[in-house]
Amino acid sequence: MAKRQTLGRGLSALFGEDDAGAGEDTAPATGADERVGAAAADDDGAGRRGVRRVAIDRLAPSRYQPRRVFDEDGIDELAESLRARGVLQPLLARPDAAHPGHFEIVAGERRWRAAQRAGLHEVPILLRDLSDRETLEVALVENLQRRDLNPIEEAEGYRRLVEEFDHSQDALAEVVGKSRSHVANTLRLLQLPAGVRDMVSDGALSAGHARAMLALDDPTAFAEEVVRKGLNVRQTETLVREAQKRRAQARPRRGSAGKADKDADTLALERDLSARLGMAVSIDAKAEGAGTVTVTWQSLAQLDEILARLSGAESASAPESD
Repeated sequence: MAKRQTLGRGLSALFGEDDAGAGEDTAPATGADERVGAAAADDDGAGRRGVRRVAIDRLAPSRYQPRRVFDEDGIDELAESLRARGVLQPLLARPDAAHPGHFEIVAGERRWRAAQRAGLHEVPILLRDLSDRETLEVALVENLQRRDLNPIEEAEGYRRLVEEFDHSQDALAEVVGKSRSHVANTLRLLQLPAGVRDMVSDGALSAGHARAMLALDDPTAFAEEVVRKGLNVRQTETLVREAQKRRAQARPRRGSAGKADKDADTLALERDLSARLGMAVSIDAKAEGAGTVTVTWQSLAQLDEILARLSGAESASAPESD
């Protein structure tokens, strides 16, 4: 079997741009005989069908569309252009097996939305017989080429190809024209809490910010601090390293046998204080009754809370004046 080619380089063929002699695949369709509804589909024998115009209400978004966020202002601008010039580039669609005479949009949902907003009744489509896997692959690559996906949408698209269609990361990287490390790092973003993923989807955090936080125990509080301070990726990476260093220092030290040096009472006290403060607490007992208590905070808000509690304790223990 021939090695599969990168889909990104083959999209033009799907849109009919590589056909010798072009013909009906690249020429805009006009006239009633070119409208969908006729029994003949002009199939070229390879599951490829020509350009024709269809009613907007015969089209529906695909369940394999990786894009979830659409720029409403951008769609309004596109709608204004479509009112003046019409839809120049056909949408890519496939037959809707569950609804004969209707079609599922593979690529071009943004144009379809704008055409509706512009009050158009018909749009040109290129009809292709694509499998579910091919539909997701084409939709993902088309959006990646246009840079229309945010990192979380891209990651979700990769996840579906891996889980639903048994793609390996190597095969997936080849299909979408990305490096394997890019695919792997993007998929890792799905390990983040929902709140952090939402910040990435909304553009408050970049993929670089998010990847830096993957090693943290509490990425959500950290992400909120990064957004509040407007930190760049390099500053975020520095803070993450500092947080990891503090966490390592707060861990119980191990003896030669691999067991904690601390007795059960000290460990129980650490757990109790940590639960009360909502922060990691480490107690290190030294000779002659001396020792240190280390409280590790993850944000400035937690530091403020520690200072407030200490100030309250001092004022409460201060001797009353006569």
